Amino acid sequence: MRPDAKTERLRQGQFQTLEAEVAKKRVDWFKRHYGQANFDPLPSPRRAYELFLLQYLGLSADKVPVVSETETKIEWLSLNACPTLEACQRLSLDTRQVCRAVYEKSTQALLSQLDPQLRFHRSYQEIRPNAPHCRERIIRLDFARIMKLAIKEARTSKAEGNKGYGAVVILDGKVVGRAYDTATTQRDPVLHAEVNALRQAVSNLGDGNLCGAVLFSTCEPCPMCSALAVWANVTTIVYGASIEETARLGKARILMGAREIATRSPALVEVIGGVLKDECLALYS
Repeated sequence: MRPDAKTERLRQGQFQTLEAEVAKKRVDWFKRHYGQANFDPLPSPRRAYELFLLQYLGLSADKVPVVSETETKIEWLSLNACPTLEACQRLSLDTRQVCRAVYEKSTQALLSQLDPQLRFHRSYQEIRPNAPHCRERIIRLDFARIMKLAIKEARTSKAEGNKGYGAVVILDGKVVGRAYDTATTQRDPVLHAEVNALRQAVSNLGDGNLCGAVLFSTCEPCPMCSALAVWANVTTIVYGASIEETARLGKARILMGAREIATRSPALVEVIGGVLKDECLALYS
């Protein structure tokens, strides 16, 4: 996109349009260069850092110096010239809002092509021009380990007389919401596991915008819960058993999947299914 066109989109506040365009551009780049490549089953955060910053953005390592690194995390300071920063300063826009709205999920869209367990995060307390640098990081989540937390919630649900669904919300590697369905015991049909977990996350963070968060659920979220995830602006939904699979086991389900809700939504939401599917299905058999 020409710099003047991008600036005009920013001026008009077309953040979701920009986000979708940037995500598509990044995913298309990955597919052109690596579409048929076979990566290590667990590509490292370092590999993702090099792919995104050094290869895709074409930056030199001295402009994005690494300040902390482990097997599961890499953190750096962005010091490079930034057209978005310059445009925001010209337009008197807040980079904390613009970069979160346009570049958080679109960067994740690229990393997810490498491995969706690699998650991108930016510190909005340390972002230019409010700081001399932008502090950013890539961490590796263990989807199976987190799904086991959701399964534990589901077992508690069944033990208490509910329907056996569990959900966990993760942001920046931390559990910010963890719950099970209480619709039966509390006589409130709204209280699905995902609703309870998302509400808990919002309360804990003091923010209704969960951009960057991952919602884990033992079963594919129903249309109500998928829509709530959209309105909460989560980045990714991860589930174990699908709606169709649990419906075949006799569970009453509305046969509309989370991916269809996400595709029709105004927000960019990634949907990943089948994580510990057999263990999750066992909850409903």
